[in-house]
Order: sequence, then C-alpha cells, then structure tokens
Amino acid sequence: MSEDPPSTQAGRRHAYGAGPGAPPPEAGRRNRQRAGQPSRAGRNLPAAIGVGVALLAIVLVGLFFLPSAFVGLVAAFAVLGAWEVSRALAVKDIHVPLPPLFAGASVMPFAAFYGGPEALSFALVGTGLAILVHACLETTRDAARSVMGGIFILAWVPLFISFALLLLDEPNGAFKVATMLLLVVANDTFGYLVGALFGRHPMAPKISPKKSWEGFAGSVGGAVVVGVLCSVLLLDLQWWFGLVLAIATVAASTAGDLAESMVKRELGIKDMSNLLPGHGGIMDRLDSIVFAAPVGYLLSVLLAPGAG
Repeated sequence: MSEDPPSTQAGRRHAYGAGPGAPPPEAGRRNRQRAGQPSRAGRNLPAAIGVGVALLAIVLVGLFFLPSAFVGLVAAFAVLGAWEVSRALAVKDIHVPLPPLFAGASVMPFAAFYGGPEALSFALVGTGLAILVHACLETTRDAARSVMGGIFILAWVPLFISFALLLLDEPNGAFKVATMLLLVVANDTFGYLVGALFGRHPMAPKISPKKSWEGFAGSVGGAVVVGVLCSVLLLDLQWWFGLVLAIATVAASTAGDLAESMVKRELGIKDMSNLLPGHGGIMDRLDSIVFAAPVGYLLSVLLAPGAG
C-alpha cells in the first residue's frame, strides 16, 4: 500500500486541525463556546433561548390583552416571512412580484380575523390575481416562474399563518391559540432534548440529517402531556381532545420543519435570513407554526365546535 506524499499528509493534518501547534479539538470547542459561536447543535443556544422567550412573551401579551395588536403582529410576521422566502428564491433567479405579494400578506391576517374564512378566501384570490396582473404588465423574463413563485409564497406563509387568526375568532380562541403555540414549543423543545441525547435513526437524512425518530418520539410524548393539560385546564374540554390535538400538531410541525429544510436545501442556503440571533430568520421560527395553525383550526371546528 502506497503512502500519501508528505505534502498531502501535511495538508490533511492542517485540514483537520492536527498540524503543528494546533490546539486539541476539546480546546477548540471550549473556545467556540466562550466566543458565543454555535454549539454542536448548530446554533447559539443562549441567544436562541433569549430570542424565543422574548418572542413568546410579546405574542402572549398581544394575544390576551391587545387582540388588534396581535393581528398586526401576525401580519408583520407574514410580510417578513414572505420577504425572506422571496429573497431566498432570488438565489435561483426566481423574482416574484413583491408589491402585490407584500400587500396581500399584510391584508390577509386582518381579513381572517375581521371577516372570517370567506374574507380570507377573497383576499387570497384577489392577491393571486394581482400577482398575475403585475407579472403581465412587467416586461421581465420567466413570467411564469415569477407568478408561480409568488403564489407559492402566498399560500405557504400569509395563508397558512392566517389560520391562527381564524382560530383566535373561535370561542375561547385566545386559549386555543396559546395551546397551539405551547404545543409547537413542546414539539421543538422535547424533540431537541430527546434527539440530542438519544437520536440514532435519522428521519429524513437527505433533508434534515439532525432530525431523528427518537426526537420525534420525544416530541410526541412531551406534546401529549402539554396537550392533555391544556385541554382540561385551559380549554375545559375532554382530555382526548388534547391527545388528538397534540399528535396532529406534532405531525404538522414536523412536516413544516421538513418542508422548510427541503426548500433551503434545494436553494442551497442555511437560513432564510439572519434577522433573529441564534435562530436565523423569521421563517426558521414560523416553519412549524404555519403548518400547525390550519390543523389547530380544523380540529377546533370539527371536534370542539362552540366549546369554551
């Protein structure tokens, strides 16, 4: 067996940090942690926890004390999420019509809360038509890709997140939205903890290598406990509603997380943006919520009509 030339061996040692004078791997990890750089989990945990708690506090204050402000906050999230995805699609030379997209993203949450499903549907169709007309009036190339990209963003972000406002308009709606958010947090938290400790079998290695079946089981277990407690203590419903809601929310949240990971992998980007320290972009936080909101609303209508 032939050996590599000395120059190749030196290059390999340098590449793996094993060259002369290089610090041991353990010291490198400690230095990164002291510098506030991402841990093995791939993110700055103190910053991520701080930003997550702050966002949750702002959302809950608006949800229970200032409903109109909460609607405005959701609209702001919808616009920022639409901006992030449109910016990401531009990497593949897909340039969506931004004025009608942003206008629709800002209007749809208000339409959902103040006008219900009919108004939300009207806003969706109207924005889709505006995107089509805008693309026809512009003399840009790839108009079809532009329109399809705009419709994709419109459905993925503003439409899905607007279901949270439909849920808020339900009886006992503030507690139902809070329960949905707590289930999403439970999904992320227990999935991360169990996956980090016991994760051995990747769920979708080509899309999200760090997501494991063990983590998914942890998400289900933690969310079921939270869902049953919220159903009995907050919503005044039967325990089984919390069980069904928890399992459905975990499935939807996981699908949303994997969907965003698939889009980012296809576009060749790590995060949608760097707006949130420790998290990435707004969509890196909304990816689970936008899928969980429609599920929460549909289960509330089908299994708990008029409850609360």
